[in-house]
Amino acid sequence: MIAEPSQEPIQRRIAELQLEHRGLDAMIDALGREPRFDELQLRRLKKRKLQIKDSITLLQMQLVPDEPA
Repeated sequence: MIAEPSQEPIQRRIAELQLEHRGLDAMIDALGREPRFDELQLRRLKKRKLQIKDSITLLQMQLVPDEPA
C-alpha cells in the first residue's frame, strides 16, 4: 500500500511515538526490577506511556478514510 503524501508526516509521527513507547516500556520494566525503586517515577512513566498510546491511536484513526454510513 502506497501512502498518500499527506499521510507521510502522520506515519512518521506514529513511528516516532511507537519508538518512544517501546523505550518507556523497557524503562518501566527495568525500574520495576530494581529492589528499591521510585514509585512516583514509575507512575509518571506509565502515565506517559498511556498518553503516547492514546496519541498513536488518534493518529492511526486519521489514516483511516471515512466510510459513508
